[in-house]
Amino acid sequence: MPKNLKNISIVPGKNGLLSDTDQAVLTHYLQNPEIPLFYTEANRILENLVACNPEAPELRDKVMNSARRAVDNVPFTAILNPRFTFVDLFAGIGGFRIAMQSLGGKCVFSSEWDKEAQKTYLANFGEVPFGDITREETKRFIPDEFDVLCAGFPCQAFSLAGKKRGFNETRGTLFFDVAEIIRRKRPQAIFLENVKGLKIHDGGRTLDVILHTLADLGYYVPDPQIVNAMDFGLPQHRERIYIVGFRDNLNIRDFAYPEKMGGNPCFADVKERNTVSTKYYLSTRYLQTLRAHRQRHESKGNGFGYEIIPDDKCANAIVVGGMGRERNLVVDDRITDFRPVTKIKGEVNREGIRRMTPREWARLQGFPETFRIAVADASAYKQFGNSVAVPAIGATAEKILEKLGI
Repeated sequence: MPKNLKNISIVPGKNGLLSDTDQAVLTHYLQNPEIPLFYTEANRILENLVACNPEAPELRDKVMNSARRAVDNVPFTAILNPRFTFVDLFAGIGGFRIAMQSLGGKCVFSSEWDKEAQKTYLANFGEVPFGDITREETKRFIPDEFDVLCAGFPCQAFSLAGKKRGFNETRGTLFFDVAEIIRRKRPQAIFLENVKGLKIHDGGRTLDVILHTLADLGYYVPDPQIVNAMDFGLPQHRERIYIVGFRDNLNIRDFAYPEKMGGNPCFADVKERNTVSTKYYLSTRYLQTLRAHRQRHESKGNGFGYEIIPDDKCANAIVVGGMGRERNLVVDDRITDFRPVTKIKGEVNREGIRRMTPREWARLQGFPETFRIAVADASAYKQFGNSVAVPAIGATAEKILEKLGI
């Protein structure tokens, strides 16, 4: 057998035998064998492999066994007897999916173009998401029948912390790919999530275009809601806009978003129970830089700078880029070994000031402890910062299902 055929594994971006689309097809087929398109395409892929490698007749079984291992060895397996079905667009690392599966839903299609996020998604759900949803060859794999379309389309185009571009920027037009899928597939309900800034972007015209587009597609869309993760048991002040819609022929003409849960969540709820690695503690040099940076801003009347979150308070929104991590520093004086484990300027600070860990960010978003962090820290921070507040998504999804009578 050729050397490159001996070790076959399902890994997005790193399988020389199977394309990423092939891997997506095979894992989707194993999770959804009842969908004819996945069955047909999976068999075509396997037949082509055997035809191109006649010296390895056992290749078909090896590939399928590898795909089965990827599907089976995960913390969040597919629902066998689902209450409903959904698609997960701009899936990220699966925040929507965790919430929907916890309510008895089965994902019949996922799409995410970031390779690192695909790795995390695979490690937790046993499925490689399809790639670029703007491409017709990706859209063609979306099943014709499913109940709910979920989409957290990219934050960058509308975020107040970004460059405040919008529909004229490439990412801004991704909504229209969502609209095209809605037009073709006509799901019973839609559930969209975006940054709070969408509400005021371009004087409110961007949101107005979205709402009018959904109405033109034949959907009843109640007033969008600004939802704060803090109101659903998470110690994070994170506001996002939720947009839900119901197909007109269902005659649904009212909808109530979930009530706030109450309680007083705080960082201590998610803080690591054990001493964390020295690598999360700031160096003396970097701490000096942050303090000087903050002082400059304060002298100009600005409040932007690093911030230390007390154990009894809520974190700021965890975001990607800028001062995202530095606005959520904590004091943790349990450290006893101050020897650096990474290359730093200066020494490890003796004040106990550190960044939150990726696992703490996961908890701030409501991800279960069993969720696997399958990538390096830098990617993990990005992934959790771009994800959704799982309990808030779940509470809203439950209200959607109630309206659908599911």
